[in-house]
Amino acid sequence: MQTTRLESVTAISPTDWDALNPTRYPGLLHGFLASLELSGSVGGETGWTPYIVVAHDDHGLAGAMVLYLKTHSYGEYVFDWAWADAYARHGLNYYPKALTAVPFTPATGPRLLSRPDLSTESVSAAILAYLQSHLWPQVSSWHVLFPDETSTLALRPHAPLERHGVQFHWHNAGFQSFDDHLASFTSKRRKEVRRERRRVAEQGVSVTRYRGDELTDERLDILYQCYHMTYALRGQRGYLNRRFFSELRVRAPEAFVFALAYRGDTPIAMSFCLQDATTLYGRYWGSLEAVDCLHFETCFHQWIDYAIATERTVFDPGAQGEHKIARGFSPVRTRSLHWVNEPSFRDAIAAFLARERHHIAAYLADCHDHTPFRALDGEQPLEIP
Repeated sequence: MQTTRLESVTAISPTDWDALNPTRYPGLLHGFLASLELSGSVGGETGWTPYIVVAHDDHGLAGAMVLYLKTHSYGEYVFDWAWADAYARHGLNYYPKALTAVPFTPATGPRLLSRPDLSTESVSAAILAYLQSHLWPQVSSWHVLFPDETSTLALRPHAPLERHGVQFHWHNAGFQSFDDHLASFTSKRRKEVRRERRRVAEQGVSVTRYRGDELTDERLDILYQCYHMTYALRGQRGYLNRRFFSELRVRAPEAFVFALAYRGDTPIAMSFCLQDATTLYGRYWGSLEAVDCLHFETCFHQWIDYAIATERTVFDPGAQGEHKIARGFSPVRTRSLHWVNEPSFRDAIAAFLARERHHIAAYLADCHDHTPFRALDGEQPLEIP
């Protein structure tokens, strides 16, 4: 198996690349990655330099890993600013660092791609050998963010510092309708959700969902305006530009869906989700008007309804947000894996992560105590590791 580094995913044919991703995980689709690159959302002076390692065997493309050389820690959702500050105070360079993640996307998924006829272990061995030889001498550390179980098992031996976090995901228990979903709630919580949905309608606002191939120029204009507004309210600028969404609708329209909220015929808000065959990933939201409960309707209730209708098993609405619990989302543990080159910092970070994991476990258990679901017979208490 031969390995090499590419500076752009566009150096590989979309067909060959996507054959490594049979589940069509959206963050690693050729069209998604190419849209990031071609729009300038990564690369150039953004601090995200693509570093793509591919492996080939006698049958062609065997596997790949997407990395980025980072000169900052923005857009990652696993915060290591304190680590960088500690390095600086000791006269050491934390940047550049190596990152294996989907830019601006805190969604669990594969971080190592391999051809279905090959073992993940054989591909990871080839790629990691290349990284250890060519990249590790150039960087302070390597960070694998939000890996799924398969990637975690393959990469943990090479990035043994494990960090935990908490997100809130919705799980489909075979629901046939939104009312079925609400039937799993306590009476009080069920009434609160229905009141939220009714409140949006009472303010004269309706929501329409669209497929990716229905993103016309007019709808793209309002979608991007709303996206940018979310950041502008915090005095920031969004990581993605308009061209990214324009490229994505051409290169991977099946990878996303979006919703627009209307007052009459005028769009006033949007939400945007990525998707694969089993999972919906909530990503962006923005509103041009303040409408009571519109965020809950546009970002949560609409997409739970969509997930049920399309028989998706999980809705991952993104980072943070304890307010999601009352709307039917359950706390789940997320992971990141880290390798640190400097031994003294490696030991200090390992000790910190051990303490942090204990607090995360306690928080996870506490969140479970506040879910809106009716108690089930035979339910077992959560064990804290």
